[in-house]
Amino acid sequence: MARLHLVRHGETTSNVLKRLDTALPGASLTDFGARQGVRFGLEHPLTDSAVLVNSVANRAQQTAELIGSVWDSSTETVEGVHEIQVGDLEGRSDREAHEQFHEIVVRWHRGDLDARLPGGESLEMLHDRYLPIIDDLASRYLTGENQRDVYLVSHGAAIRLIAAHLTRLDPEFAMKNYLTNTGSVELEFTGDLWVCHRWGEATLPDADGSDTAPGYEDPMG
Repeated sequence: MARLHLVRHGETTSNVLKRLDTALPGASLTDFGARQGVRFGLEHPLTDSAVLVNSVANRAQQTAELIGSVWDSSTETVEGVHEIQVGDLEGRSDREAHEQFHEIVVRWHRGDLDARLPGGESLEMLHDRYLPIIDDLASRYLTGENQRDVYLVSHGAAIRLIAAHLTRLDPEFAMKNYLTNTGSVELEFTGDLWVCHRWGEATLPDADGSDTAPGYEDPMG
């Protein structure tokens, strides 16, 4: 069965500075982030043709292009799958801003669709723009006779929120298991439901939430 791989972009200057960076077009990759994109392509060689898609943010486009250069594959930019917007906290790197963001993230993971930061988006708003893209990719590539794996280069917080929603994973697991730059979530669409096979370094469904990836609440896309 073909699978959907939600891939976080490579490292950016905002990641290094721990700066909240969600507005478009956003920061570019660092040199290390560019190497991460190339390494992802090398470490995930294609055995069959795959679809490579990315958000409109600079960092996602650059990461996808670097992966595509290794695979000799073209990329497609799609609207709607960029990072959830932090509004008035944009550009801040202070502890207070991070704590405010983390509080809202916890509420999102626990099902509060309406929680939002001033000037930012709610979880419902993220669902409204992101899920139709997932549905379209699933109908075009993950079902039927000519199935192909899809690699969607997107953003950390959005990926975890969307993947947890699709698969109905324990929200505590989704909150604890951060995605490092170019970390990915591997999903399979059975026609009736989504199944998560891998989340970062954790293999599912055996994971029970006790294996947590290192890191902090990283809202920089």
